[in-house]
Parts: sequence; structure tokens; C-alpha cells
Amino acid sequence: MTPAGPEQSGGGGSPKQSSGGAGPERPWAGRRLHLVGVGGAGMSGLAVVAAALGAEVTGSDQADSPYLEPVRAAGISPVIGHAAANVPEDAEVVVSTAISEDNPERVVARERGGRELHRGELLAEVAALRRCIAVTGTHGKSTTAAMLVRVLREAGLDPSYLVGAELTETGANAGWGAGEWIVVEADESDRSLLHLRPEIAVVTNLELDHHSTYSSRLDLEETMRRFLSQARRSVVWSTPGLRALAGEGAVEFEVPDATLHPDGSRFSWEPPAAGRGAGADTAAGREARGAPLEVRLPVPGRHNALNAAAALAAAALAGVEPEVAAAALAGFRPAGRRFERVGETESGAVVYDDYAHHPTEVAATLAAARTLGPRRVLAAFQPHLFSRTAALWREFGAALAAADVAVVLDVYRAREDPADWPGIDGRLVAAATADAALGRPVAWLPGMEDAERFLRDRLRPGDLLVTLGAGDVDRLAHRLAA
Repeated sequence: MTPAGPEQSGGGGSPKQSSGGAGPERPWAGRRLHLVGVGGAGMSGLAVVAAALGAEVTGSDQADSPYLEPVRAAGISPVIGHAAANVPEDAEVVVSTAISEDNPERVVARERGGRELHRGELLAEVAALRRCIAVTGTHGKSTTAAMLVRVLREAGLDPSYLVGAELTETGANAGWGAGEWIVVEADESDRSLLHLRPEIAVVTNLELDHHSTYSSRLDLEETMRRFLSQARRSVVWSTPGLRALAGEGAVEFEVPDATLHPDGSRFSWEPPAAGRGAGADTAAGREARGAPLEVRLPVPGRHNALNAAAALAAAALAGVEPEVAAAALAGFRPAGRRFERVGETESGAVVYDDYAHHPTEVAATLAAARTLGPRRVLAAFQPHLFSRTAALWREFGAALAAADVAVVLDVYRAREDPADWPGIDGRLVAAATADAALGRPVAWLPGMEDAERFLRDRLRPGDLLVTLGAGDVDRLAHRLAA
């Protein structure tokens, strides 16, 4: 299904309610929701929050996943496998873009004449219940949102949140707090972010990444312009392109003086003034912002310093005292699969895992790995989506060439059919990496077992291996570190 535009959804909807069971603490009491693909990062969080709001929640997925652990902990029993019998009578069926039209659960829901919602529509309904901060961008959404949740929690604001990765400090990717704010990760991959009407919109950066959705960079920019126009306030990276999309009054962030070291980074931050438009570089604006604060961030890489600056700016707009916000990030730990330390191999090499699935993310992660001072950096990359690989295999090769040893696996197919992409596989990325690697070793090993054997034979004490990709390449990291 194609997500409805904002003029169709309005960020709300008309949830089914019982005649007397709903209340301010359980506004969705009496509502039945069935989530198809409930094991996904976004859908699992929605299931947890919907149950907290009082809904009767069921769901299914084609395979088990770590995201189903908090779903089960919330009292929901997901079914493994898709079948028409999984859908309760009178349930609203929630789907993501990845769920095909011929899925048997979607088919039976249509036959019954029931309501079907896109994941983005249900997220918008949840977000409308609180003052919403929506974080989007090509890179860094999950990390920035996780940083923002930590800041709000440390400030005593008890936010609700729906993030595309597990927060280390809570062990979950979603939660329903008692405070007035909610932090959501807004997905640009299928334009579903247009359902949201946030009070504060955060855009970390912008690159063409989802080639099956956007016909051009201009198409992507127009979508982001619409999203920003639907927010009361906006926070954007201080680049000409994003400034133009956000228009006047946007709060900008940058970290021109970031000092990078093995334990993370340090940079100075000027809090934005409270008044609209006071982020401008004027004498009045500088006076209103006050003196810069030093921020110490315990995660490596300039890209994470930028994520932190974005989170701090949004937190300031939400009313958090700048000193409290800066101090909160000193204890931040990465979200799941965001340069996450998995462990060590038997040979003494350190293993990290990262969700990087775009050339810019791969380059940033490898640069962050270098700041830890390893003897060698080894990278095992699993391309994600045939459409992305077809468009960016040269750029992936150039980014991976920064590793001392690079291993490329086959493409993780996700929602795409390989038959629709003849000739597109990981070998393209491996060849481009070899062309750019100046003689450094590059291996094309499509299977996980072959990659594991190759790396186990070559990892030595002092080495750092990082597995990269949005598929299941993290399994390789855990196997090597076991």
C-alpha cells in the first residue's frame, strides 16, 4: 500500500474505542490492532506502545528476531509465519512498505472490509498524543534520537519514544513515559514521515539513499521540505542545502572544533536562544544563547559529535537546561548496532558491529574505528537492497577501500526480488573496492560461513574488525566474538 499523504491522514485517525473503558491512561482501550511484520525495528516498537495505550495487540512475522523480545515482554504473543488465521476479527491491520499486497493477512483483511493502516499512519496517531520531536535524515536518525531520549530522561522529563534501534540504557526501542514529550524516528525511506505533524523536526543530513522511492535528489528534497513545513520548529545541520529547505527561523548545528580521540570526542556547543529565529548569528542572538559549553561524548567519530549537537539543539528547544543536556551526553552509550562493541575473538581482535548501509556511513564508521588506534582495521560489509547496490556500488568500493582488509558478502535481499536485478550482487562492490584499495586485500565471499573462516584465520591481536550493513551481518560479528 502507498502511504497516504498528510492531507489524507492528518496525523490522527479514528481509533475504535470501547464505550467506557478508554481513559487518559489507556486511550486505546477496546481497540484491536494486528501488526504484520511485527518483528521489524519500527513495528515492534509500535506494538509495545499500542499495548501500553490499552490496545489489544497481535502480530506475526516470517521469522523470529531480537526485536520480538520486548514485544513478548509487553504481553504480546507474536506468531511466526503468515496466515489468514492469524488476523483476529475486527482487527485493524497495520503493515509496512515491506509487506506485499498478496500477503495472506492483508488479503483476508481486505475481504473482511476492515481498516488497513500503514505503519507511518499508526506512528502519527501515537505521536499526536504527545508533544512530538521527530528525527529524520539519511544518516544518524537512530543515534540522534537515542541521544535525545537520554537527555530528556536525565532532565527528569520521562519521554515516550519510538526509535529504530534498541537503547542501551532501557534495553528497548520503544517506551511510553509519563512526560509530555515523545521522540520518534521519522522514516524518509517511503515518505511515511509526511504523516507526522511534529512540534520540533530534526534533520541530521540528506543524501539520496532510497532509489526505489525517489526519482532524484530534487524529489527527496521536496519531500523533506514538506516535512519541515509541517513542524513548528526545526533543527538542521548547518549546510546550504538544509538551510534552504528549512527556511527562516531554523536552529542550525555544527561541530567545527570537534576533537576526536579513542574515548570519543570533545566539542563546544552554543545553546540556541529560546525565541524563534534567535539562532541567527547576530549580536542579540549570541547574547541570548549565552556562553558555549564543552560537551564530552564517549562514542567515537565526528559523525557522532554532529548527532550529539543535533540532539542538544532539539533538547534546548524542548526546554532542557543546556548544562543538564551537555552533562547527560557524557554518559551516553551507543544504541544497538551503532558501532556496538560485540567482544573479542579467540585471537584477541576486537569486534564491532554497525548498521552502516550507505557509503557515507561506511566511510564515517571506518574513520571512527581508526580513532581507537588499532593495529589494523578489517571490514566485513553486507550490501543491503539490490536497488541501492546498483546505484552506489562504486561509492561503496571507495568507502570500503579505507580498511586494511575488506570482505564483501552478497546482497541482503530484504524486500526486493533478486530476479528483478540481474547482474547486481556483492561482487560489484568487491571489484570496486579492489580497484580503490591500492593493493590491500579484498575478498568476495558471498556466504557467511566462508567469510567467518576467512576472517578467523586472519584476525590477530590488536586488530579491529567491524561488520557493516543493515541486514543480518551482525550474526557474523557475534559468531567471531563467541
